[in-house]
Amino acid sequence: MSLRQLLLRLPRYLGVSGSPRRWWWSPSLDTISSVGSWRGQSSRSPGHWNQVVSEAEKIVGYPTSFMSLRCLLSDELSNIAMQVRKLVGTQHPLLTTARGLVHDSRHNLQLRGLVVLLISKAAGPSSTNTSCQNYDTVSGIYSCQRSLAEITELIHTALLVHRGIVNLNELQSSDGPLKDMQFGNKIAILSGDFLLANACNGLALLQNTKVVELIASALMDLVQGVYHENSTSAKENHITKDIGISTWKKQAFLSHGALLAKSCQAAMELAKHDADVQDVAFQYGKHMAMSHKINSDLQPFIKEKTSDSVAFNLNSAPVVLHQEFLGRDLWIKQIGEAREKGRLDYAKLRETIKAGKGVTSAIDLCRYHGNKALEALESFPPSEARSALENIVFAVTRFS
Repeated sequence: MSLRQLLLRLPRYLGVSGSPRRWWWSPSLDTISSVGSWRGQSSRSPGHWNQVVSEAEKIVGYPTSFMSLRCLLSDELSNIAMQVRKLVGTQHPLLTTARGLVHDSRHNLQLRGLVVLLISKAAGPSSTNTSCQNYDTVSGIYSCQRSLAEITELIHTALLVHRGIVNLNELQSSDGPLKDMQFGNKIAILSGDFLLANACNGLALLQNTKVVELIASALMDLVQGVYHENSTSAKENHITKDIGISTWKKQAFLSHGALLAKSCQAAMELAKHDADVQDVAFQYGKHMAMSHKINSDLQPFIKEKTSDSVAFNLNSAPVVLHQEFLGRDLWIKQIGEAREKGRLDYAKLRETIKAGKGVTSAIDLCRYHGNKALEALESFPPSEARSALENIVFAVTRFS
């Protein structure tokens, strides 16, 4: 079977119904919640995520992919795809991740790479260091900056794959046979490591020590953030951690903000911008990622169509803020009242949280980080790329 045939058949192998997610040459993204601006409005102010991304992709020259095409078309990855097929019928998280890469109806896996390209174009070449003037550019973006965008996507995708490792001590009979879950864990580790290896190889080819240090530190932040997330994760029958919103923000930056923030800073380093411009890019990436994370946490509480049985993260921003307003004792009491026959009734708990201040406070926090991101952009001259970056902020910080 040819690789193209494999890619076309992959949705069926993974049990995906409906039209498959389009690849890099034909982008299409579904909408997220209807969102928009509170502080100001860009000239276009698109209301839907797919429109925001489509317009941004035109500005950077060509559609961004969820990972490097060179990596996607490798023999190793095609073999992994064939192996993942063996997990169909189980509840292994890697299968869900693989389906998301093919048919992504809720999340935008290419956001990080796209932001790196946009901020590279918005900043342009350095006005004080002319050593990059002879570098090749496409649509005002250096080829090394495009490589960095691909590396950022690869690292993020590798993290998603590695998150799909199952704790075999907590398996239930409905999850699938033990040997299949063990096999899925092995594939998740190997495939995630394969993506990270490609990212490291790409970093080396950039031949910039500071960029390597920045991305390496972002990787360390990711590892630390995921570790803290796991150590404070709230299980249905064992809710003991009280992290508070300050701790939540630190953990959210490590696990969700550091990669984008430091990638934006690295893009400025590749264009030989000074420390002030690098810090501006860092601040935009940081606050944009935090705003995006909070928006994601809010979805179970603001979506019009949410299945009552769908679980949500008990350490998400709205829940942590709700608990902080309520107090630890009352929160534990609400958890107890939401239990039925030893199981947590998420529908009941969701309504309880929505009746408190946690959701509105999370929306305010999302907008706060959005405003900080917009403030950072004011340092860049007006341009289409800057407007696209503003529109991305508007798209994740407007709630109706």
